[in-house]
Amino acid sequence: MKELAGRLTALDPDAGAAVRVIAYFDRLSESRAGLEALVRGAAVLAGVPARLVDAERRVQVRVEADGTRRDSAAPPDPGWPCAALAPGGATALWLERAEAAPSVVDAVILERAAGAVRLVLDRTRGRAPADDPALVETVLDAAAPETARLHAARGLGLDPATSARALAPLDGRPRVVAGRAHAELPPGRVGVGPAVPVLDLPRSWADARTALRFTAEGTAQDPGPAVVYADELGGVALLAGLVVPGAEPPSDVQVLEAAGAGTPWLLATLHAVVSTASLRAAAAEINVHHSTLQDRLSHAEQLLGWPLRTPQGRLRLQLALVMRHLARP
Repeated sequence: MKELAGRLTALDPDAGAAVRVIAYFDRLSESRAGLEALVRGAAVLAGVPARLVDAERRVQVRVEADGTRRDSAAPPDPGWPCAALAPGGATALWLERAEAAPSVVDAVILERAAGAVRLVLDRTRGRAPADDPALVETVLDAAAPETARLHAARGLGLDPATSARALAPLDGRPRVVAGRAHAELPPGRVGVGPAVPVLDLPRSWADARTALRFTAEGTAQDPGPAVVYADELGGVALLAGLVVPGAEPPSDVQVLEAAGAGTPWLLATLHAVVSTASLRAAAAEINVHHSTLQDRLSHAEQLLGWPLRTPQGRLRLQLALVMRHLARP
């Protein structure tokens, strides 16, 4: 690495300096250096004071350019070069350089120091559960060895002796939450797996992905729940194995799609009919008069070709609406 840095310096001083910074922080990480040593390295290499402030974990370290630890209660200047400890996280590491724009070397110092600091904090002070994509992927992977899944679970702050459940958001990474209680969910459509022992999380993940297929946007053209719990589906979950996403949908779904395309109120009205206890409750759900709902149902029966006010007809309609969600690519 020294020889490479020397050659690069002859061609480009910034590139050579960047390589030396990378090698420096690699050595510190290999020696399992602590937080103060890492912040000191950033300060000495940059030639300006460096400070680490992680309010969540109550960590504050400030080191002068000469390597002297000297903490300060004054807030960091937002104009200083800075870096978060993890992508998308809050800024936590600063170089107190205000007189000029950050250099390429400053950027490398911040990146390498922040990465090394994050590893130390994770190792010594823990991390928020379920925020490491690689660990989440491992704990949900049925093909991963049991020992690897247990190690990943502990890294996520999960007690192997307790239960947890997998979450499958439509937009966003998989998540794992501890306990049987319903946790705060990410926005948008989410499938929620059952609470299971930690080693059974791959099963919860498979069930969560199935539950996701039963979710809807909650709009007039895609009525239905945005969040579906797998353990509340019961035997209806079997439909997921019968309807192939993206394939030609069942005939009742095709009829439903054709009718809904030319009748804007149809899908929301029919969803209200099958998801409420009575026609009066359905009318209240979509904010129309009971007689208006009756007229709509008569029109819908003509479009669909089967009765909607009998138990058999309502069941057929409910299955058609569910299969419409399952048939989506």
